[in-house]
Formats: sequence, structure tokens, C-alpha cells
Amino acid sequence: MKKQKSIVTEYPDICCLCNRIAEAEHHLLFGSFRPLADKDGIIVGICNEHHTGPGRVQDRIHDNPAAESLSKIAGQLAWEKHAVAGGMTEPESREAFRKRYGKSFL
Repeated sequence: MKKQKSIVTEYPDICCLCNRIAEAEHHLLFGSFRPLADKDGIIVGICNEHHTGPGRVQDRIHDNPAAESLSKIAGQLAWEKHAVAGGMTEPESREAFRKRYGKSFL
């Protein structure tokens, strides 16, 4: 699997939930947002068990509404941090995210 660049973590090969080897990428923003999120690097590594594995339903990120919500927040905060490092102010980065993705998850 070809790993994409992540602006969320320095360790895209490590599962963001358990620190095991990541076997998949979890796109923090998906649906109509996914192409932009992929381009922007709003992804993290995740092991198969925590992504779509056969274990307990609440352990899979896609079946846990709280984890999904927090992952969107983490993605937005990483994007805004990246924008601020590029010269935007914090309010400018929040507005730029809102314009790019059509909403704020915060």
C-alpha cells in the first residue's frame, strides 16, 4: 500500500489508536470531502483491527461515533496548524478551513 503524506502525524506507519503497525490509512474527512482531505494529508495510519476488523464493534473507528467526531476535529486542527505555520493567523486558518471544506468540525 502506498502511504500518503500526513499532516496529522509524524508516524503514519503506526496505528493512531494502539501503536501497532498501521496496515491501512484512515481518512479523517471522507465522503465529498475525501479528495481534498487526501490532497491536504488529513489521514492517519491505523491497524486493520481498529479500522474495519472483526473485533468488537466499538473498537472500530468507523463504528464509533465519538471516535469519528474526534478524528474530524483532529484533522481540522492539524490543517489549521499547518496553515498557521504557513503564515495565516488562527482566525484566518479557521475561516480558510470552513471555506475549503464547507463547515467547521469544532
